[in-house]
Amino acid sequence: MGKGRLSFPGRFRRPNKNNNHNITAAAAAELQPLHPPPATSESVSAAATTTTPAKGAKKKAGGSKLWLRLDGVSGRSELVEFDKSAILRRVSIPARDLRILGPVFSESSNILARDKAIIVNLEFIKAIVTAEEMLLLDPLSQEVLPFVDKLRQQLPLKSPSKSNEPGIEGKEVCSPTVELGEGLQNELPFEFQVLEIALEVVCAYLDSNVLDLERVAYPALDELARNVSNKNLEQVRSLKSNLTRVLARVQKVRDEIEHLLDDDEDMAQLYLTRKQIQNQQFEALYAGGNANSIVPVEPNLLRSSSNINGSASFATSIHSDNNDVEDLEMLLEAYFMQLDATRNKILSVREYIDDTEDYVNIQLDNQRNELIQLQLTLTIASFAIAVDTFIVGAFAMNIPCHLFYVNGIFVPFVGGTSFGCFLIFLFVLGYARWKKLLGS
Repeated sequence: MGKGRLSFPGRFRRPNKNNNHNITAAAAAELQPLHPPPATSESVSAAATTTTPAKGAKKKAGGSKLWLRLDGVSGRSELVEFDKSAILRRVSIPARDLRILGPVFSESSNILARDKAIIVNLEFIKAIVTAEEMLLLDPLSQEVLPFVDKLRQQLPLKSPSKSNEPGIEGKEVCSPTVELGEGLQNELPFEFQVLEIALEVVCAYLDSNVLDLERVAYPALDELARNVSNKNLEQVRSLKSNLTRVLARVQKVRDEIEHLLDDDEDMAQLYLTRKQIQNQQFEALYAGGNANSIVPVEPNLLRSSSNINGSASFATSIHSDNNDVEDLEMLLEAYFMQLDATRNKILSVREYIDDTEDYVNIQLDNQRNELIQLQLTLTIASFAIAVDTFIVGAFAMNIPCHLFYVNGIFVPFVGGTSFGCFLIFLFVLGYARWKKLLGS
């Protein structure tokens, strides 16, 4: 940290109550070199390239990525290019956290809290959120554009600047404690506003995917129940695989929110604005304590003890305030219930698919049973014909027999043997029905 109470390298801190005008000027001077208002993303990247040597410029151009920077104070957004090292210096996170936003973990869902930032990796939204700004990776992607539009629409409305209102100019700047007390009650902090919009967009995206699958699923399943064909079976198979993938994506986001809801300490770490204001208050308290302790006489022990007692009581109040995660808990519970409802829709469609599969299997089993019964009937008929063929074959041998010399014996003999074989067929068929091997 610097010599001043609010000078953090490369970061913009919110105003403190003891030096409102100086802080506002310093903040404007600190933000001005980063991204001037008239500059575009091309000019910013060009300026960043010209300030480094040629070899370093090539290296940076090779590793730079396009980010959308959204200022939490003014609500202004702009496209910038940062490489990995610039991002790490800007938001003060370890390199392993930045890899979560890479393509390796594109299928995972994570909301990680760090000292000065929140890493958000939800489906297509990959962002780093601090108390003052948000950096969104790949903002020109087709899936990310609705999130960007919603940010630009809602954040200026949710984060009005009270210092611009007539009659109360400077009051919010000089009282950050009042902002902490009233802001948490009336308005969510900047990081929670971004997190809420991200969850809203992701939940709406997943829910729209489920609705599209529902519109296709029910007619396809009804058609399969009416007509079992290869085309209908292939369509239901593809539908079931898509449904499984969407369920896995919904389950990942739901599990991540459930993990946060189960741990109050993790939710407390997400309060970046509160931690920032607490750090400012600690700095002011310690600065005042050091100023009071510069006394060369003996009573400084008494003053130091009073400062220690005051610090302890303040730390106790801060600790009790850290345990208050009701705002974030209510926010997460709302989207947890929405994701749970989306998950229930998917499970209901899967149950309908399972019921249709059972119905189709019953139909196929019934057809298989009918084929078996037909085969058994044909086998009985073949047995009866085989008996008749055996008799014919026996008399076809060149063996002397007195029946050969009897006139008019051919027709009665053939008719009698055929009728006897038919009786054998009826007898065996009746026995099969009696044993319930054939249906009635």
